[in-house]
Amino acid sequence: MAKAYDQDLRDRVIAAAVGEDGSARGAAEHFGIGIATAIVWARRFREGGEAAARRQGKPKGSKLDAHADFLFGLIAAAPDITLREMIERLGDERGMNVGKSTLSQFLIAAGFSFKKNRARQRTRARRRRRGAPGLARTSARA
Repeated sequence: MAKAYDQDLRDRVIAAAVGEDGSARGAAEHFGIGIATAIVWARRFREGGEAAARRQGKPKGSKLDAHADFLFGLIAAAPDITLREMIERLGDERGMNVGKSTLSQFLIAAGFSFKKNRARQRTRARRRRRGAPGLARTSARA
């Protein structure tokens, strides 16, 4: 991700763009930054006095955070509920349109995971042993 411009440069551009006979385009050309960048900085300063860089990146959280209790209640009521069923319930009862991957990522982040039934796991090789027979496990101190 690109790094934010230095605060000193921001202050100089804003002073040149907002001052008398100043224009954002002229300030951008003088300081060697993009015209759109200078225009946005000047507008934000004029509208709210904001000169500092804003936080970069995507906001933390999920749009499903507000519905967490509802989703956890569905899982508690029916532990074998599928993602599709949960999506349908969200749409019907909460008016939320959400994708399968979004719901899956939300549940994984909340600590839920799907574990296969032991009876359906792959079998081991027939003659495989767990360890050498006749050897006792000893501690590292011995």
